[in-house]
Amino acid sequence: MINLLIVEDSRVVSEYLYYIFSKDPQIQVIGNVSNGKKAIEFIAEHKTDVITMDIDMPIMDGLEATRIIMSTTPIPILIVTASRNANEVKTSIEALASGALAILEKPVGIEHPRAEQLAAKLVNMVKLMAGVSVVTRKIKPRIQMAVESAKPKVKINSSALKIPELVAIGVSSGGPNTLQIVFSKISMRFPVPIVVVQHIAIGFLQGLVDWLNKLVNPDIHIVIDGEELLPGHIYFAPDAYHLNVTKKGRAKLIKGEANNGICPSVASLFTSVALEYEHKAMGIILTGMGSDGANELKLMRDSGAMTIAQSKESALIHGMPGVAIQLGAADYVLSAEEISILLLEIEKKSIDDQK
Repeated sequence: MINLLIVEDSRVVSEYLYYIFSKDPQIQVIGNVSNGKKAIEFIAEHKTDVITMDIDMPIMDGLEATRIIMSTTPIPILIVTASRNANEVKTSIEALASGALAILEKPVGIEHPRAEQLAAKLVNMVKLMAGVSVVTRKIKPRIQMAVESAKPKVKINSSALKIPELVAIGVSSGGPNTLQIVFSKISMRFPVPIVVVQHIAIGFLQGLVDWLNKLVNPDIHIVIDGEELLPGHIYFAPDAYHLNVTKKGRAKLIKGEANNGICPSVASLFTSVALEYEHKAMGIILTGMGSDGANELKLMRDSGAMTIAQSKESALIHGMPGVAIQLGAADYVLSAEEISILLLEIEKKSIDDQK
């Protein structure tokens, strides 16, 4: 049985959430509180497996509650929000960076045509989260999330390092903070484009891009179809489109069915990179639930690309990279900090080669 706490200040919404979750025999709603302060007090007294967290609440909002919970008694947190205004999107992204696992939109009324679909998605996500082990996160300043530093566990041999023509990254739950660390050391002088598939709720990608643009040096964009992929730029797959690449260094967006229920999918990107770039690419799979992209990272490795999976110690969720490691898809297993150092070494080597 999954013990679930609902944190929501709207009585109508909280009662509807209770109705949705109570229908599932595997979920027991053990609490329903109206703000972050009450949530913290509740989990101190009750064993809680998963929390659904609203963002905009009185007394203590969802971001502050997430930061405190994840730094003291880490519990899987699902952000459930209805608003996509700029401020709430920004706050939701910061909550993800503080350790929340995912964002989902609040379910609509029973009479709405998407009601059952959204309710099923919520229930399924809570079940997935119940099996996730989360780690304690140190509290960081609310205005800017500090980059975590750690000495690399492996020394990177820069003299033997080959500069790829493209870097492809797949990431899901835990992505915002991890991506900030990974991109923290490189600049606009990075010699090749970086393409990224990040699983995130529809409507929140631009908020993530805006947030990262304030914290790292390369220019970050949501890619458009046919766009030329330029060095020193980072391109994210847009909502509801698979991102592929061409040999001529352009983006190809594909609107279509979800790949294993996911769109955009890491699998689609990595397959495209393996076919078009072969040994001239680098593939990186980061924190996330499930296995999206793991088999396709193996395809990249078999094609001669350099492949990296995030280490268990540094990944908020070790699902995707863990499966990749088990499949033998990764040349290297590195922490987020070590990956950032590797990318910096590529930039330095490129600059040195030009001298």
